[in-house]
Amino acid sequence: MIEQKIIELKKEILNYSNFIKQMIIKAVDSFLKDDIRLGKEVIEVDEKKANEEENKLEEECIKTIALYQPEAKELRFVIMINKMASDIERIGDKAVNIAESSIKLSGKPKLKSNYDIQKMTEITIKMLEDSIFAFVNENIEISYELLKKDDEVDAMRDQIYNEIISYMAKNPESIDYCLHILRIARNLEKIADITSNICEDNIYISQGKMIKHHY
Repeated sequence: MIEQKIIELKKEILNYSNFIKQMIIKAVDSFLKDDIRLGKEVIEVDEKKANEEENKLEEECIKTIALYQPEAKELRFVIMINKMASDIERIGDKAVNIAESSIKLSGKPKLKSNYDIQKMTEITIKMLEDSIFAFVNENIEISYELLKKDDEVDAMRDQIYNEIISYMAKNPESIDYCLHILRIARNLEKIADITSNICEDNIYISQGKMIKHHY
């Protein structure tokens, strides 16, 4: 039955998002804890697993459409799971970018922005968790609330940018170092943007209402 298959797909997308969440945590911890090992694990091991899982989910969605020929809401659901798998894989790519910069920053002095990066990471991860929860439970109220959270992440990114630019102006020898901190902040902000896309997809599935670029 298509209903049972959708339940299975929900479990798979939940497991996939949890794996990607751990990639983000490890990538940022590599920076905050000055642990190159964590960054290398994200780049050398986790990225490959993330790509494999995306391919697996895509195949499952194609098979589901071919075998069950879902219609209306069920069809939208399967199509959006396929899209979400791609979105979540993109989040994994951002985690890899963060890990690369974390390795470059190993052994470098710590700045006030480190705390801001940690706080930004916590908010971004919570957004990812809640967006998947909302999707699995078809809760559009949470999805609408999360779309507002994206502005908070943008504000934190801007705060970090201002701090780092000011620091670079006083310490021009630190430009390369500071650019990697900016790269980490930018990738966290991109993760929040992708999470917002997942929220928009959940609203579309539940209401058939396309709000992308119109929220």
